[in-house]
Amino acid sequence: MNKLIDWLQTSFSPKMNKIVQNPWILTIKNSVMQALPLIFLGSIFSLLTIPQNYFEWWPNFWTPYGWTFGIVGLIVAFLIPYNLLMLKDHKRSALNAGIAGVILFLISLNPQFVADQAAMIAAGESTWFRISNIGGFGAGGMFLAIVAGLVSAAVLNKFANFSFFKEDSVIPDFVKDWFNSMLPIGIVTVFGWILTDPKFLNLNLYQLVVSCFMPLQSIVNSPVGLVIAMFLFCFLYSMGISTWVLTPVFTPILLANAEANGALAAAGSATASNLAVFTDAFVYSGYLWIGGIGCTLSLVLLMAFSAKSNQLKALGRACLVPAIFNINEPCVFGVVAWNPIMMIPMWLQGIVVPLVAYVFTKVIPLGAIPSMLFNMWYCPFPIATFLTCGTVGSIVLMLIIFVISGLIWMPFFKTYDKQLVDAETAETESDSDDDWSF
Repeated sequence: MNKLIDWLQTSFSPKMNKIVQNPWILTIKNSVMQALPLIFLGSIFSLLTIPQNYFEWWPNFWTPYGWTFGIVGLIVAFLIPYNLLMLKDHKRSALNAGIAGVILFLISLNPQFVADQAAMIAAGESTWFRISNIGGFGAGGMFLAIVAGLVSAAVLNKFANFSFFKEDSVIPDFVKDWFNSMLPIGIVTVFGWILTDPKFLNLNLYQLVVSCFMPLQSIVNSPVGLVIAMFLFCFLYSMGISTWVLTPVFTPILLANAEANGALAAAGSATASNLAVFTDAFVYSGYLWIGGIGCTLSLVLLMAFSAKSNQLKALGRACLVPAIFNINEPCVFGVVAWNPIMMIPMWLQGIVVPLVAYVFTKVIPLGAIPSMLFNMWYCPFPIATFLTCGTVGSIVLMLIIFVISGLIWMPFFKTYDKQLVDAETAETESDSDDDWSF
């Protein structure tokens, strides 16, 4: 363990820090971090929806949830180009870059918006929607928001020093900025228009992103397929891309598998060999994501009770209650996303944890495979495991997975914690030196 930590501190961490200091990577990370207040608020509103399942009079907190976490993709589409132009010292173009990012993001989502509206008309439903109810505006469109933001940032950065006017022109600077910004914003707008308009390429960029993952459907119930799917969840999430983007691909499979498992159980023919593992009950409530995707409850406990840095300790304690209810956006976006040290263990969770769960349910049936439909992802472990699996062996397997997840997080957590302690110490010493300077 000491050798691993030493290697992380002396070799791995310095090399990865060079990569993360790239202005484009740094911009994505900073933009996601700046959206953290919306994510925290969304997590609180999400927790407040739980009593609604038991009390009819309880307010519907999913509405404010939608207006906070539900529009985080839109906010990131603005922040990425804005922050990149600020980072490259093109402050006069930064606001226009953010506006261009929002324009391209909205253009990219428009085909999906039209398709959703047509589906609602065909179903005889109301065609009035809140923006927050459209999945692409929130975390589900995070990947599209990042792409739209980066494209807009690249165009605006290229034209940051462009001007229609000479330097000695008597025209006021703010008027120059108006006209100078028209060309790059126009390029971004026309680019999005050509990609999505039915008279041109007619691309549904949101669905295009989703379709990239369609081949996974045929293999997700095998051990290799399960690992690939869970690794993909962790991989995307580690980059601040919510796995909600995968919902259109995986939800039909999850529901179909749950229905098939229920039919087998009703017929009395359910066995470990014929039950599907890729269901909501298995993944979110039975064994895998204890504390949320990436099995982060153990990380939150390490932060809250073992961290030596003030930052991790405070964040761990703030994330503790949400983590118990499997809400880990504050933890992931606050510690893991675009953090080169903490991304690696997140990826390992997506490989090791599903393998352990598969082996000890399919090969060595220590735990039972859930045969019921259970979408109460916010139900705390191990209560959820008992409700979905119903055996003592299942509880034991869940606890084994919890311990394994903690062992995966630990060396990387200690490395990152030491970095923060060193940074906090240096800052304290700098402040002390300033106090004594005259």
